[in-house]
Amino acid sequence: MAYLRKPDWLRMELGERKFFSNVNRVLDRYSLNTICNEADCPNKGECFNKGTATFLIMGKNCTRNCRFCKVTKILSPEELNPMEPLNIANAIKEMKLKHTVITSVTRDDIPDGGAEHFVNTILEIKKLCPDVVIEVLIPDFSGDHKALSKVVNAAPDIISHNVETVPSLYSTVRPMSLFERSVKLLGRVKKINSNIFTKSGFMVGLGEKEEEIVDLLCVLRNVDCDIVTIGQYLQPSIKHYNVKEYVHPLQFQKYAEIARNLGFKYVASGPLIRSSYHAEDGFNYLKSGI
Repeated sequence: MAYLRKPDWLRMELGERKFFSNVNRVLDRYSLNTICNEADCPNKGECFNKGTATFLIMGKNCTRNCRFCKVTKILSPEELNPMEPLNIANAIKEMKLKHTVITSVTRDDIPDGGAEHFVNTILEIKKLCPDVVIEVLIPDFSGDHKALSKVVNAAPDIISHNVETVPSLYSTVRPMSLFERSVKLLGRVKKINSNIFTKSGFMVGLGEKEEEIVDLLCVLRNVDCDIVTIGQYLQPSIKHYNVKEYVHPLQFQKYAEIARNLGFKYVASGPLIRSSYHAEDGFNYLKSGI
């Protein structure tokens, strides 16, 4: 199937490269990965130019085979770097971040899915940068409740987990993941600590129907998810899942209105929205209303 031609609203300009080289120097100095680089995020230029990045922990090789994602897939990824949590904290301090997002590859090869590594990272950040808002975008830990509890008990400010797409597309787009498992994870976070904000995101343009999006939003609200992000799927290469549709910006506005009416506390919806894009805006908005 041939590529669909990208519409004008998906064309981006790199703009000024004010902090670009500084971000790369910090990442190199501490041997850190970012989802910006590994997933080829369309917003990388803007974020790096602002002096920020979304850190990717536990290596850059994933054990899952999601067909939409550019991150490298391998069954036996590299060993965890015990210095990575401290290196992340040092990088955050050096970059003078006020809000940081930490995500990871999925590590089904590790007994707790890497939950302890998330905990160590959160604790190192709190020690070195006590005023930084910590947002973690976590995998599903294969449904391990104890592993999830470790991360919740470390008390980051936001725990995010992306459902990525509607349930009907999981077997095709995310064959090693379960929609119900992801939804239960978000609900369990609130049951363990209702003070932590929860967040989820998904893509459109994969072949879903509007009513499926509405149903998905209802399911997320039913587990008291606070924040939702909705963005356009962009096919990383011809080997990945084909884009079925480039959704018009007006449709994104419609989804945002539906989500707000359902009770989400903050909604980011647009063609170039990604789960960690301008993440601080959502948190600041929530805190201003408390």
